[in-house]
Formats: sequence, C-alpha cells, structure tokens
Amino acid sequence: MIYKKFQDINLSRLGMGNMRLPVSRGRIDEKRAQEIIDYAMAQGVNYYDTAYVYHSGESESFLGKALKKYPRDSYYLATKFYVMANPDIEKVFEEQLRKLDTDYIDFYLLHCVNEETCDAYMKPERKYLDFLMEQKAKGRIRHIGFSSHGKPATLEKFLNWSDCFEFVQIQLNYLDWTMQDAKKQYEIITEHGLPVWVMEPVRGGRLASLGRKYDDMLQAAKPEWSVPAWAFHWLMSLDNVTMILSGMSDMDQIRDNVATFAKEEPLTKEQAMLLMNIAAGYQSKLAVPCTACRYCCDGCPAGIDIPVWMNLYNELSLTKDRKRWEEAMKAENGPAECIGCGQCTSHCPQSIDVPGYMGRLLDAAPL
Repeated sequence: MIYKKFQDINLSRLGMGNMRLPVSRGRIDEKRAQEIIDYAMAQGVNYYDTAYVYHSGESESFLGKALKKYPRDSYYLATKFYVMANPDIEKVFEEQLRKLDTDYIDFYLLHCVNEETCDAYMKPERKYLDFLMEQKAKGRIRHIGFSSHGKPATLEKFLNWSDCFEFVQIQLNYLDWTMQDAKKQYEIITEHGLPVWVMEPVRGGRLASLGRKYDDMLQAAKPEWSVPAWAFHWLMSLDNVTMILSGMSDMDQIRDNVATFAKEEPLTKEQAMLLMNIAAGYQSKLAVPCTACRYCCDGCPAGIDIPVWMNLYNELSLTKDRKRWEEAMKAENGPAECIGCGQCTSHCPQSIDVPGYMGRLLDAAPL
C-alpha cells in the first residue's frame, strides 16, 4: 500500500468507502462486508469513510462494529453531517459517535455542499462552524472538511465563507474532468491551498468497463492493468490529490484496487492522451451522468430503484437493444410507476431530470 502525508499523518492513498457495501434483502450483508473491511485492514488501508445517510443510516453502525476489533489508532474514521437529513448537528453528532462506537471522529465533513444546501449550511443562526470548532478543541473531531457536488461558483463561495476547512472532497475522475467541470473544481481547491479528497473515482462503477472496443484499447496499451486501474492511475497524476475513496462491494474489487495501489504510478503523457481520447468518445455516447449514489431512492414514493433504470437508459443508448427494453418494461416498480414528483431530482448531486428520463424510457427514446 502506498501512502501520502496529510499534515502529520500518513494516509493510505486508497480509502475504503462505505456507501456501496454488499447487501442482502436490502440490508448490509455484514458477513461479506466484514470480509472486505478485514482485507482492507490487512493490506494497509487506514482510512474508512461513511456518512449519516449511507445505507439508510446503517453504514455507520456497521462500520463501528466492523472496526471494533482493531486498535483505534490503527485507522482513521471519516463521517459526515447532512443538513437535509437532519439540521440538528449536535443531536446527529452524538448519534454518530454512538453508532461508530468511538470517542472521536478523525475527519468530519459537511456533506454534499451544492446549490440547494450551501445557504442552509451557512445560516448564521445555526452556528455549524462554531460547533465543529468547539468539538475540535475538545478533541472529538480531529480534522474538518466538506464534500461538494456543487458548481465551481458554489464551491468558491463556500471556501470563501470560512478558513476552518482542511480538505475538500469532490467527485473527480477522467470522465468528469470535463463533463462535470471537475477540472475547475480541482483548480479552485488547489488555489485555496487545500488537498483534494476524491469520491467516485470509477464513477459508481461506470468506468470499470467502457465497452469491448475501449476496454480492448486500454488493455492493449497496458496488459497488466485492469480497466478500473486506469482511473486510479490517472488520479495519481494529479499532484494535489491526497485521498482516493473507492466504494468496494466485493472481494474482487478490493483485491484489484489494493494491487493497483501497491505502487505510485501516474500515467505517462501518451497514456493520459489515450485515456482522454477514449473518454471523449465514451462521453459522446453516455446519456445520463448517474453515479448510482442512491441519494434519489429513499424519498421515492413509488419505491423505484432509480439507478438501475438510469443505468438501463445508458445501456440502451449504447446497444439499441429493443428486446432488452421490452423485457425491462415488464418489471414492477419501473418507469410506469413514476409520478413525476421530482423528489429524486432535488436530492440528486448531478441534478438529473429523473422523471424526464423515466418518461423517455417508457417511450423507448434511447433506442
């Protein structure tokens, strides 16, 4: 495992995200998830990221149990406060300490700063920063940051609000470098003198395979790398990236990722050019910028598994497979059940017009 210095500590370059743990019947499959955590610890991963809302509130409790058998100073815990889930930060923080079964949080983040939440975090009467700084003074929080899904102007506004932040977490990968203006976000954070934490490095699994044509091109260029490894090596090329989080759902994923992070190996100029050319071609065929974060699902009154259908839309856009569409339309809790309430879009970090895409699926628009 390779490490990078953050202030006075060494952080593993690969961090374990706990938003996409394996599930069984809608709940975290604790046996399989524990195996992943144990493997990560054994291989030197020392950063574990979760949040109040992950897995409908189960992620923190699971992680607290999963890490309890290890010395507290052998890993770093990160979790987040999300103003849209519960605006009472004092209550939430105490609940998080109980769930994680710990006396302190190493890295505490304000969660999902964007155009909808920015002003909610900045309301003077809520005194969120006062609370965070008070907890830091007591040693109950070691480092303060925030995660952002906002536009560059929103990110700049939030960074100018306070100088208490020590790191910023953004969605960053070679596809979003241009598609979601991640390049500008990276530059803004760097100009403010803060290190970058990366989420969605493989875009929710979307960059794990780009289709046979592009996969073959990458594997021909570097046979010893998997396709997902290219995304991580691209991130290693960015000097101001400190932490790269990956939400690993099975043992194959974590084994492959650990192998990738055995050596610091940024892309060469030729490799970077190849990858960005492939990204441009792939992006032109990608219809929906969904990362399967699942923030959209909890409030859906129809109980629709929205990321599944967004993934289908992209699949059909690429394959034009009418038979696949016909089979999918027979399923329950699909596009036909969408009432167009828009709760999903309001919770989506990408502001995807989910009801619009549901209607297009019904109309076979991606074919």
